[in-house]
Amino acid sequence: MLVVFLLLLLPGAAWAVEAEIEDVVVNSARHVTARESIPASTGASTTTMDRETIERMPQGNAASLNQILLQAPGVVQEAQGDLHVRGDHRNLQYRINGVTLPEAISGFGQMFDARALRSVSLLTGALPAQFGYRTAGIVELTLRSGITDPGGSIGAYGGSFGTFQPALAYGSSIGPFEYFLTGNYLQSQRGFENPTAARDSINNDTQQIRGIANFGYQLDDFTRISVIGATNQSRYQIPTVPGQVPQFSAFGQDLYESAALRARQWQRSSFGVVAVQHARDTWDLQVAGFLRQTSINYLPDVLGEMIFNGAAAETRKRNTSMGLQVDGVWRVAANHTIRMGLYASRDVTQNVNNSTVLPLGADGVALDQPFTIQERGRINGQLYGIYAQDEWRLAEGLTLNFGARFDVMRQQVEASQLSPRANLVWQASPETTLSIGYARYFTPPPSELLTAPALALYANTTLAPEVPIASAPRPERANYYNVAIRQRLAPNWQVGADAFYRDVQDMQDLGQFGSAYIFSPYNYRQGRVYGVELTTSYREGPWLAYANLTLSRSVGRGLVSNQYFWSAAELAQVESKFVRTDHDQLVTGSAGVSWRGWEGGTLSGTLVYGSGMRRGFANSESVTPYATVNLGLAQQFTTPEGGVWTARVDLVNLADRSYQLRDGTGIGVGAPQYGMRRAIFAGLSRAL
Repeated sequence: MLVVFLLLLLPGAAWAVEAEIEDVVVNSARHVTARESIPASTGASTTTMDRETIERMPQGNAASLNQILLQAPGVVQEAQGDLHVRGDHRNLQYRINGVTLPEAISGFGQMFDARALRSVSLLTGALPAQFGYRTAGIVELTLRSGITDPGGSIGAYGGSFGTFQPALAYGSSIGPFEYFLTGNYLQSQRGFENPTAARDSINNDTQQIRGIANFGYQLDDFTRISVIGATNQSRYQIPTVPGQVPQFSAFGQDLYESAALRARQWQRSSFGVVAVQHARDTWDLQVAGFLRQTSINYLPDVLGEMIFNGAAAETRKRNTSMGLQVDGVWRVAANHTIRMGLYASRDVTQNVNNSTVLPLGADGVALDQPFTIQERGRINGQLYGIYAQDEWRLAEGLTLNFGARFDVMRQQVEASQLSPRANLVWQASPETTLSIGYARYFTPPPSELLTAPALALYANTTLAPEVPIASAPRPERANYYNVAIRQRLAPNWQVGADAFYRDVQDMQDLGQFGSAYIFSPYNYRQGRVYGVELTTSYREGPWLAYANLTLSRSVGRGLVSNQYFWSAAELAQVESKFVRTDHDQLVTGSAGVSWRGWEGGTLSGTLVYGSGMRRGFANSESVTPYATVNLGLAQQFTTPEGGVWTARVDLVNLADRSYQLRDGTGIGVGAPQYGMRRAIFAGLSRAL
């Protein structure tokens, strides 16, 4: 990874960017995968991938959102499509055409595929006051529309691991009305990550249906209404590990082949957005309402899980979130732009657990007398927030973006916070932009993941926790500092560097506990996250290239919520000293290159490097470092009757590297998980 990064820094590798101060905004004309000049309008560090860039990546339109985001700096890959950004676990805010959406229980990483996206931006650093709640990164998704992207495509993609994915995308406009629709079906024998090093996993089939609809109507010259809807309906088998040794006797049996376990999980998520935008010469206003429903149902193999684990839990979790978001911009004068807005949402989370357990005898040995403990719970939550900020052009090339937001949280814990924000951006020359920023953050626990376990029900059973304490998760409060520089070395070549530091009280983290693929939140009393990011990019003619390298550290001390997840020894270790968080990865890198070397043809490659996340007692060790390379070849051609077709072949994990994301040990880690082995995929699509 370091070699690739240094090669791209060599003289002669240049990329197109035009940066200038105009109306207190540092504008960037580039639209490639690279870190932008710091826009004074946000003060954030921004990476943008436009439609062309996405299509030129390996897998192209078939790539999922999490695969696209892995090419941004500071993004660490996790199992189940999850991501870590700058040493945080998930904590990403997804915005669809500027509207904030609450995250789904299973995350949004696999809900979107590239066919629906016009561009993807990742904002990190000291975010301005308009962004709240989820602050590790802001994922700005701009959907394709019937006006900007008329037409579409129909085709199929598939290959290794029994993968088959037919898909359709089409958009158009009729007078003031426009629309863009996408839908696809995915079938694969690799739903979740393989828990073994073998190439193929056992009992790991998945079927998924995804669709997005984007409608717009221009009411008059100043007003537009848009309606967006999306759904993801997924069914998974839970992969098994053969050769496990039975540990318990249940229902009169004590023998079972672990490869024959047959657990299943359903994941469903849907959302809808209605937004009205009104624009005038000196002010803009957007009012949006949203509704999101998400659920997970886990059905265990009761007999098998009882024999191996001494317990089997049917888990059902459902969350409904609805809310209102208002954002306004007032251009007061040439050197002042005021932004203000409000946010309000209500969440209802329903939990159902039917846990079959074994009682413990006086000697602590499990008795073959299984019985079921039923739990039903409902958690209500509300979030309210207001913000105001001013982009103030202090002098030519010097902009101060300052403001604050005030947030109120009502969940299992009630809390509030006033959060000041400030960013100073200085364009020292046409080639050089520097920025320094501070943000106070307030991060409520994710409502969709909350539970209120009745631990007393599990006393003297095989599910009795060693530490019977379940303090409610707390909101995270943090001070965030960011310093950045962007340097244009040539018309087509830019380099950049960021340094960041986050000092945290009640630092949030997530872990998978139990057999179901569901994360649960918890807090460290104190946390620190810090690091450095280096980026470079190049774009000229048929060439596009970029590279990112991030060094970071994430540590926490003192577990202060949901303590029942850990042993007494782990709690004591974490209380006495700082430990690495489970998602901490010292070195993270990504790189890519694309070449349009002949008419209609594109050859591309991407690289992802990780030094390994944590493992072992109290996260004291790390898994083995890994690097994976993907290659893609696409060819567009026209048939005699005028049809435009695109054929592509993609090779994933070129070296067939067997690598672990997790080994099943460490704080908050529930199972071993291996990355995808070498795979070959091919697709054919026709433009509509």
